[in-house]
Amino acid sequence: MKAVMVNEPGAVRVVDLPDPDPGPDEVVVRVGACGICGTDVHIIDGEFPPTVYPIVIGHEFGGVVTAIGENVKGFSVGDRVGVDPTLNCGACYYCQRGMGNLCERWNAVGVGHHPGGFAEYVSVPERIVYPIPEEMSMKAAALIEPVSCVVRGFHRLQPQTGETYLIYGAGPMGLLNAQVARYNGASLVALIDINPSRLERARNEFGFEHVATNLDEFKEIAPRGFDNVIEATGVTKVAEAAIDAVKRRGKLLLFGVCPPGEKASYDAFKIYNEEISILGTMAVLNSYGPAIDILSSGAIDTERMVTDTFSIDQFPEALVRVRSGQGLKVQVAGTSA
Repeated sequence: MKAVMVNEPGAVRVVDLPDPDPGPDEVVVRVGACGICGTDVHIIDGEFPPTVYPIVIGHEFGGVVTAIGENVKGFSVGDRVGVDPTLNCGACYYCQRGMGNLCERWNAVGVGHHPGGFAEYVSVPERIVYPIPEEMSMKAAALIEPVSCVVRGFHRLQPQTGETYLIYGAGPMGLLNAQVARYNGASLVALIDINPSRLERARNEFGFEHVATNLDEFKEIAPRGFDNVIEATGVTKVAEAAIDAVKRRGKLLLFGVCPPGEKASYDAFKIYNEEISILGTMAVLNSYGPAIDILSSGAIDTERMVTDTFSIDQFPEALVRVRSGQGLKVQVAGTSA
């Protein structure tokens, strides 16, 4: 089979590997589509410490089951599935307390030290495989994982119907956050980005009327600030400035992945005096199933979210497209219908 292998930072290429066989508790999935995530780029560039090289990357994927291990009871050959890449150990301090996304022995398909979804086939444990509706496209199946990250963030926010949202960043994850906010009954969803073309897309293609390049443009519609502010750029200075948009007793969710070690400075008195909450959200936890339901409801505009599709052989071109910042979700098509 063909697969995208990162042998070491900066060394990524398409290789031929043996087709995988399932272990006793595993299923083999023929990959239908796999999305390129910012984490994949960090792995390629050597900027993601948990990764063990060499590794076949890719963690946003769905496909069709082609083989099952002898102990597998929940799936059959031909089933259409999505794969939650989380491989928490289940036995450490945090796993035993229901916080598997903070596992002390953290691992993930295509991210830690388990082969991932930029391949024609991948073998994964049954426990992380989810059935998907027959009518769900592979394009949509490859969006389940990023949507599940958004759902995890909303579990942290615990939003109420009618609340207001400001999202920093109108790229793929910012737009997914915006669509889930709308799905959760927001009375107002606004987006900030310094890229005018992204704001134009958010308004004209996704129907978000309130877009701007800076916070001052929202003074009229949100004079007291926003109930929920979501930082989805991963830029530390943006994460620092975003607190200025939070209304009293509001929440700031740090969703974007800022570089490790960079410091953000906040006015401690403001946080105290205005009862502001600053929250982190890490990957996926009890949110993959709900993400399937959200996608099945039609709340996410799958066709507009996926702007580019490449073959495995074209992975270098796909990576260039992602690095360019153009388009939204870039996916690599597999072989499943």
